[in-house]
Amino acid sequence: MHKVLVLLAQGCEEIEAITIIDILRRAGIEVTSAGLDDLPVLSSHGVVLLPDTTLDIAQHQNFDMIVLPGGLPGTDNLRADNRLIALLQKMAQQGKYVAAICAAPSVLAAAGLLDGRKATCYPTCLDAYPKVNLQNAAVVEDGKLITSRGPGTAMDFALALAERLSGKNKRQEVEAALVR
Repeated sequence: MHKVLVLLAQGCEEIEAITIIDILRRAGIEVTSAGLDDLPVLSSHGVVLLPDTTLDIAQHQNFDMIVLPGGLPGTDNLRADNRLIALLQKMAQQGKYVAAICAAPSVLAAAGLLDGRKATCYPTCLDAYPKVNLQNAAVVEDGKLITSRGPGTAMDFALALAERLSGKNKRQEVEAALVR
């Protein structure tokens, strides 16, 4: 069974976080949500989320993919965490999937993972990173880097992640059950 780590920072975008976790679990993927600390996460719109574990614990486990929901100030909190930056770089070097949505692709850019690569994000979030080959698609894949635009593309993003790990048939099965 594939294993995915989803990071939940204070101020994350709850639509993105919950959609990613839910869709991947529907696809039979083992998902672990991790907070940057051991507190409940207050999302950007006041929803309280309870992570499964902390980054301190999760960073020592083996995952096939790491996913960063966006939102503000959640993205700023992710970008400021040196443990996360090191984990992203390590997973990319190991050839693991690294994915981010909304403002969170800027965390990948800050970690040096998007230089010369295709990516998308919430409008203007990658403006400070001119080396990124910015695209306007809902979901952009460049090798094992997967990015998406925002809350409105969260389901497309999560389904694309499920397809990468579990195949097209599993994606279609999950999507059909959603009556999409």
